[in-house]
Amino acid sequence: MSKVNGHAVQSQAARRRIEHHEADVVIIGAGILGCALAVALGRQGRSVILLEASMKEPDRIVGELLQPGGVQALEKLGLLECLDDIDAIQVKGYYVSYYGEPVHLNYPRESPSEPEPRGRAFHHGRFVMKLRQAALACPNVTVIETKATGLVTSTESAQVLGVECVTKDLKDCYFAQQTVIADGYDSKFRKGHHQHTPKRRSKFWGLEMIDAPLPAPCYGHVLLSENPPVLMYQIGTHETRILIDIPDNFPGASLKNGGVKGYMRNTILPSLPKDVQPSFLAALEKGQLRSMPNSFLPASTNKTPGLIILGDALNMRHPLTGGGMTVALNDVCFVRDLLSPENVPSFEDTDLVLKQLSRFHWLRKKSSTVINILAQALYMLFAADDENLRALQRGCFRYFQIANVDQPVLMLAGLLKQPIVLVTHFFTVAFLSIWVLFRETPVTQLILFPFKSIMVFWTACVVIVPYILAELCS
Repeated sequence: MSKVNGHAVQSQAARRRIEHHEADVVIIGAGILGCALAVALGRQGRSVILLEASMKEPDRIVGELLQPGGVQALEKLGLLECLDDIDAIQVKGYYVSYYGEPVHLNYPRESPSEPEPRGRAFHHGRFVMKLRQAALACPNVTVIETKATGLVTSTESAQVLGVECVTKDLKDCYFAQQTVIADGYDSKFRKGHHQHTPKRRSKFWGLEMIDAPLPAPCYGHVLLSENPPVLMYQIGTHETRILIDIPDNFPGASLKNGGVKGYMRNTILPSLPKDVQPSFLAALEKGQLRSMPNSFLPASTNKTPGLIILGDALNMRHPLTGGGMTVALNDVCFVRDLLSPENVPSFEDTDLVLKQLSRFHWLRKKSSTVINILAQALYMLFAADDENLRALQRGCFRYFQIANVDQPVLMLAGLLKQPIVLVTHFFTVAFLSIWVLFRETPVTQLILFPFKSIMVFWTACVVIVPYILAELCS
């Protein structure tokens, strides 16, 4: 028998879900977005079936830092209590270290009357389990442990009618007026319904350090050096996550140089703050090293009747800035409002649903565009691998030091959602980088400065313009 929640009342809709495997909505994936969406739609009176391959607590090394914008979205969804009792750590902002020189970037108030925004960092699995509890407690939601294997489509049209599953080696199907794909970054169902494919540049390799004394507790740490960036943030009273970015085909982590562990021991360990090194070495020797791909995937308009793609299956960006969950939870808010019973009385009206999903594609850009572009652009600067990118990296850090960076930090927090502000600050960084380059150029080499400055500005355009176009054209 499939595992179902025991809280569902024996209403006609509940019997229809349990006995006939029919609902208004079938959601593939009981992760952060899938659970939040199930609860949001269930509270509106929709009948929801939520499918998940395993209801065991997930164990992942990303999806552990929720920006203040995500906390705000969680509150809008009435799910803020899911952050309680999971040993979540308050996050006040960022601590950026550039070759050992630090700067604090605090989340600023949006207005003097507002409280200081706070993010949260936690074990990913604990947060997911609290969201699953919320879904299990919703009378209009039935959670079923089964493996989704394919989509059921109409023989007469391209419309999706439901999901094929396997439960304990038995084939089964679940039918709905709308099927939601929310099965994450490695989606099995994205192909054929999404116009883009993910592009990967690197992996995050993660360890969990115990009782590591961070330079700035309650801050997300970004450590910059001649190597790709390293992130650290506390995810529990005693646990701290460290993520080491390793680009694909990175020479420093090649087999002849000792592989990933050799790179961490020989290069990363000496570059960490001295107080952190013993905890890092202990975690490395414990051997629980895991990786996650860092991918970029522009969003695509949902055009298949009866199908909605959301979450990382729809849109991904580099997790450097921790914006993924914020985008996902804001998307749930948009979908909840656009597909509310007032706007869409019945999901059987697929034309109306597709019309609302077209609106969703453009409305969501208000919250996703800044986060997507900022994550990709900052990663290219922080993982600088040529002299022009390194010049931009220096300029960016100097900008953090001398400028009023409230707006950039609010963008990192997922609270300021104006792309033009991002572009303005980015090119201000580019011009500051050129000035810093001028100040560092010896008099004997000033004749080359005009060429170098043009190359730095051109590199800045190469960094940001493709991602702007990706957002505009997708």
